[in-house]
Amino acid sequence: MKSGTKVLLIIGAIALILIFTGISNYNRLVEMSENVESAWSQIDIQLQRRSDLIPNLVATVKKYAEHEEEVFTSVSDARARLAGAGSVSELAEADAELTGALSRLLAIAESYPELKANENFINLQDELAGTENRISTARRDYNEAARTYNTTRRRFPANIFAGIFGFESVEYFEASEGSRENPDVGNLFGD
Repeated sequence: MKSGTKVLLIIGAIALILIFTGISNYNRLVEMSENVESAWSQIDIQLQRRSDLIPNLVATVKKYAEHEEEVFTSVSDARARLAGAGSVSELAEADAELTGALSRLLAIAESYPELKANENFINLQDELAGTENRISTARRDYNEAARTYNTTRRRFPANIFAGIFGFESVEYFEASEGSRENPDVGNLFGD
């Protein structure tokens, strides 16, 4: 075989290896990107589920505590901000605000024994607790999918193909700054 033919065969083999490596990395990044999107949609579904439960919970508590309008307004406003959130960080902030408002709402319920004994309220509270657990699980799953995707995206040689094909990093779902503090419900009870 001529040396020119050998060189062409070697160049062809290297080109094939690069092509197959590129295809493999591209497909892996697409799959991981879809996993991130799927995990994100699970968070969205659970937040919507909670958002759908809130009006029933508010209406039940409102029946017993008509003078607590400020708390009902804050729950409603927080729910609206959650629905209008556009990014992961906005969603995390709105979620933390809604969680605080719900904590205040449930604290009000503690001061009404007949409300605490109401079967409808108990069922709604159980549904809300279950939904909060689902939201927590969905957040964890999303962050795991985001970590796996971001790590793969940064590794060599996938980082080359990620840059070529426009695969961007994704944000983690992180708690907002105020969410680590317990809501102050003392003023609800005259403390």
